Amino acid sequence: MAQLKRRHRARYWFDTTMSKGTPALIGWLGMASGTLVLIVASLSLLVAPRDAEDKGHWAGVVWRSLLRTLDPGTMGADKGTAPFLALMLTATVGGIFIVSALIGVLTTGLESKITELRKGRSRIVERDHTVLLGWSDQVFTVIAELIEANQSERRSCVALLADHDKVDMEDEIKARIGDTRKTRVVCRRGNPLKVADLELVSPSTARSIIVLSPPVDDPDTHVIKALLSLNAHSWGADRPHVVAAVHDSANLPAARLAGGATARVIDADDMAIRLIVQSHRQSGLSRVCADLLDFDGHEFYMRSEPKLAGLTYGEALHGYDLGIPVGLRHADGKVSVNPPVNTLIRADDEMIVLAEDDLLIRLARNPPEIVESAITSVTPCPAAPERTLLIGWNHRAPKIIELLEDFVEPGSELQVAAPRRDPRAGLKPVHNLTVRFTTCDPTDRPSLEALDVGSYQHIIVLSDAAFQPHHADARTLVTLLHLRDMEESLGDPYSIVSEINDDANREVAQVTKADDFIVSDKLISLMLTQLSENQHLYDVFVDLLDPWGSEIYLKPASDYVHPGVQANFTTLIEAGRRRGETVIGYRRRDLFHEPPDYGVVLNPDKRAPLKLSVEDRVIVLAEN
Repeated sequence: MAQLKRRHRARYWFDTTMSKGTPALIGWLGMASGTLVLIVASLSLLVAPRDAEDKGHWAGVVWRSLLRTLDPGTMGADKGTAPFLALMLTATVGGIFIVSALIGVLTTGLESKITELRKGRSRIVERDHTVLLGWSDQVFTVIAELIEANQSERRSCVALLADHDKVDMEDEIKARIGDTRKTRVVCRRGNPLKVADLELVSPSTARSIIVLSPPVDDPDTHVIKALLSLNAHSWGADRPHVVAAVHDSANLPAARLAGGATARVIDADDMAIRLIVQSHRQSGLSRVCADLLDFDGHEFYMRSEPKLAGLTYGEALHGYDLGIPVGLRHADGKVSVNPPVNTLIRADDEMIVLAEDDLLIRLARNPPEIVESAITSVTPCPAAPERTLLIGWNHRAPKIIELLEDFVEPGSELQVAAPRRDPRAGLKPVHNLTVRFTTCDPTDRPSLEALDVGSYQHIIVLSDAAFQPHHADARTLVTLLHLRDMEESLGDPYSIVSEINDDANREVAQVTKADDFIVSDKLISLMLTQLSENQHLYDVFVDLLDPWGSEIYLKPASDYVHPGVQANFTTLIEAGRRRGETVIGYRRRDLFHEPPDYGVVLNPDKRAPLKLSVEDRVIVLAEN
């Protein structure tokens, strides 16, 4: 009985040892090889002492036996009696089995290690990198923008953690983005909702962390859980700032509470609604915003300028050779976009500057000459009531109507045309707007013609949430084609802004020549990337999209300079300064529908000759 217990205990010990993997197997094979060599050498001295003596002392016999174990060819030179040769043959045959097993174990262990590496479960060792949590189509936009943002850096890294196969993620990034230039993209497989998996991307040493919304039915829940996981993480002295977006405004307070003080959570729906409302009144605004948000064009930068301390904001507008001041960030963190021109710049203020790159910002030594004769004294026409047509309906429509109420003049009208019941009973009361409703199929030409579209100044086409995104985009394209065809016969009476779900469909939609396309997911991705580089820019973008304060306007060029008179961009800036506005660019009418810029020119050369026509627009930051 005791012997049986010892056998079971020994077998259990052996099984436990074998379960430790490749190192344990190699150890057992090495022990078996050593045992075989020692046995063969010892028997050689006992059975065939004369043949063994020819090989030297006992250590020499052990060495020769080891060589036969490792290399079967060594036996070909052996000579001696039959017992000695039989022992050498035993060593060689045993060596064949042991070496074969060793090769198999090493191969299996190596394959297992490669498979483990391909799973992306090893921890990265990086500093000042950007961490992306989650996997969706936003990944490609964010990574592409980070590559552009890091062009001035010697080396940079983006670490992506998602519950997807590491190799598949790398292949898809390579196919969609291509060359990542100076930026290394490192993928790791793990669940962003688990605190333990977060360690794979070394969040404690990161510069910033971006939480992406997954493509599921309730993405906000995943975003909030990821923010909670980050808050539960043990941080060092320098905690990276976190940026995320929620799609339902009702989840915003919970998300901000989950993210903590260092997280910047934006309301994706609210941003998209603000952009839709402002773009429908300012043709080309979405293109301007896209240029301000992506790193391929012009962006906002914050920098201290001690040499400008003591000057007014109006004087600082001519203080740069490269770059355009657009506002101030005060020491208390408050942001003022397009402040009054007599605002005094303090030593602890930061200038908010529009520039192509932070390296391309330079104070002026000799400002260009202002062409006084080109500046017009035309008084802008007062705002008048507007007629707007809203085609389609989704969850954003009620908020669009609420925000539109804050922008339009009293007496304005809004006609809602959608294939559904009258939704006006659920709307909040409005005073500046008169809201009407009619049932309409947006893809049906007779239904659209019955709306008398020529009597409206602005048209908004919303994506139909009752269909899948690609199908909804296809219906939107059909509606846009009908509207554009009717517009050509009516003489271009209205502007069109449309909502597109997939940015890939925007290129197809260009044939409709609609004025603006709002791709909310891409714009939110661009904003998240901007905030990951500088979280203080959030207040700048909110200010620009808020009806209270300064917004982006595209105003007639004839309100600033005489049409056809040669001037320069400095003259245009001065014309805006005298009206309490900040001029940041212009838009050419003859290039309205020409990609990629659609006539939009931001932050041009201040000294270059410039002539604008009566149909061109000046891009300004103004209160109205």
